[in-house]
Amino acid sequence: MVEQETGAGSRDRVLRAAMAMFGEDPGARLSVRAVAARAGVSTGSLRYHFPTQRALQDAVLAGVYDVVAPGDRIHDKSAPARDRLIDCLRQVLAPAGVGEQARAGWSEIFKTYIEPEPTDENRAAYLAIEREAQRRVEYWLTVLGDEGALADGDNARRARFLVTVLNGLSIARALPAGDSILATETETLHAAVDHVLGSRA
Repeated sequence: MVEQETGAGSRDRVLRAAMAMFGEDPGARLSVRAVAARAGVSTGSLRYHFPTQRALQDAVLAGVYDVVAPGDRIHDKSAPARDRLIDCLRQVLAPAGVGEQARAGWSEIFKTYIEPEPTDENRAAYLAIEREAQRRVEYWLTVLGDEGALADGDNARRARFLVTVLNGLSIARALPAGDSILATETETLHAAVDHVLGSRA
């Protein structure tokens, strides 16, 4: 029974179950016991394929984003990992616009999430947005890690750092600037990505 449970079929069942659970509640933490029960495998079998909860989550995110964004630049191995990650991060910044468009966007964020007294509802809404940004960046880092372009380490921590950089850059797009915003932004993105690609933690 253990041999059968540790085959490719059980791995696929675990991934399908975890992806279904993620689809039902993207904010939920994927519990090993709950996923194993849903997949109809033992927790030992699940751990055979995914030794840590992080490994399971990374595999689920990779599956989700392969479906959602199959043409994502992160998969273009003809370009260096650094350039691909920077291009992906720019995708996040692009909708914010520059100048008036960026000011309007941040004004709306301020009115919705900062100015009013926090409620459970607006806190949950903001955290859901933040989680999705974090998960997307973690996915890109996982792809680069699988290719060997990124040292083993804590991708959640690296993603938090990059999301914080993106938040700062999007605010900078809304503020008056003496220098070229795009030149400063490019320099900052290069420094952040170089730090992450060279980091071991």
